[in-house]
Amino acid sequence: MPVVTRIAPSPTGDPHVGTAYIGLFNHALAAQARARGEEGRFILRIEDTDRGRYVADSETRIFQMMGWLGLTPDESPLQGGPNGPYRQSERTGLYGDYARQLVASGHAYHAFETPEELSALREQAQGEGRVIAVPSRDLDPAAAQARVDAGEAAVVRLKVPREGETVVNDSLRKPIAFQNREIDDKVLLKADGFPTYHLANVVDDRRMEVTHVVRAEEWITSTPIHVLLYRAFGWPEPVWAHMPLLRNADKSKISKRKNPTSVEWYMDQGFLPEAMLNFLATMGWTHPDGLELFDLAEFQRVFRLEDVTLGGPVFSLDKLKWMNGKYLREVLSEDEVAKRLHAYLAGQKHELPLDKYFRAVVRMMIPRMDVFSEFLEKTSYFWSEDYPVNEKAQKLIEEGRPFLGNLAARLKNLPAFDQATTEAELRAFAEERGLKPGKVMQPLRAAVAGTGESPGMFEMLEALGRERVVARVERAARGG
Repeated sequence: MPVVTRIAPSPTGDPHVGTAYIGLFNHALAAQARARGEEGRFILRIEDTDRGRYVADSETRIFQMMGWLGLTPDESPLQGGPNGPYRQSERTGLYGDYARQLVASGHAYHAFETPEELSALREQAQGEGRVIAVPSRDLDPAAAQARVDAGEAAVVRLKVPREGETVVNDSLRKPIAFQNREIDDKVLLKADGFPTYHLANVVDDRRMEVTHVVRAEEWITSTPIHVLLYRAFGWPEPVWAHMPLLRNADKSKISKRKNPTSVEWYMDQGFLPEAMLNFLATMGWTHPDGLELFDLAEFQRVFRLEDVTLGGPVFSLDKLKWMNGKYLREVLSEDEVAKRLHAYLAGQKHELPLDKYFRAVVRMMIPRMDVFSEFLEKTSYFWSEDYPVNEKAQKLIEEGRPFLGNLAARLKNLPAFDQATTEAELRAFAEERGLKPGKVMQPLRAAVAGTGESPGMFEMLEALGRERVVARVERAARGG
């Protein structure tokens, strides 16, 4: 059978990690179908009918996020496709016909209650522990239609059966039964002709031939409404699969108050898209061979929807940083890290030449950074003489000031300034003064780098070069 999946984000703000997470699993299912020689399509649809929350540039940023992650849809507002348009706001003419079809078949009705009347009815229902009873439900359909034809404002509501239950057959769970008496008659079409989420979502999925609805578990309570709509239209239901929600460390739903939720934040911090995808894939799923690091192609090869686990996956920023660091050190080549870091810095308006010196600094820093945003912060002394000297380094410089002037002279007169030569000289210098090597090297490191933490001493000295090293040590010896 064909596999057609979709994500349908709303352009109401920052591109969310939850969209990327759900997009990854939908993308994988469609890709797997194609790998089997079957039809597989992944659709990105923009659900922009909530004009009150609409943010003008949000749609573009969603596309940029998906492009950065490499989750390219087969159909979208950008690519087009056979079942477009792919923005709900451009499809509003469709939904009225479907709403009228439901009214005609007795599965929906026109409702005329004012907001004030609904508020009173809702308060009464809450006091009695039941769902709201809408009086318009019991109107004669012909009389209701006459009022609509006369121009009276009305919404269209789903006519939920008052008896029995609606069962959601979620592929990740046991069947979930909802008592119909506990389901509201949801509004399907507003008085202004715009659809609500429920109607537009189901109609669009049907018209776009979606076979698998894979979305976050927060939509489970809406699914009986959608099941009733599929049945009212006489359409076969798609495969339902509600993924576990991403969680904060305290198991609450992920929120920007406790975790960065905008994918743009991770892009700005210099995370790798491969690491982000790898990390998101482990949210509710484990590689069958126990692998921690795997690429998108490997995920698509071995992923099975039925292997998703429902325990709330914790979105740990520390775990993601650790994984990103593993990619820098174990997956990407040194050359690839240098090129990507250079491109990242250029995007951050830091223009550094992609030369031998830059590559040498990158080589030293790969074991010492987890994300690209740490690079300049940890390497300022490689690019400027105006680098900060922290308090610990200042104390080390004070301890070494009695001998730093002599050390500068010795370094200045070395026959060569490679790693082996500087190491031999520093050890000899310490031995001559009856000091342990660290008692010489720590003040030297502090003088040259402004910190007690830096890459390997001798590799750093060679990269900086004799002239800069000697000038810095002389300045430290003078107390400058």
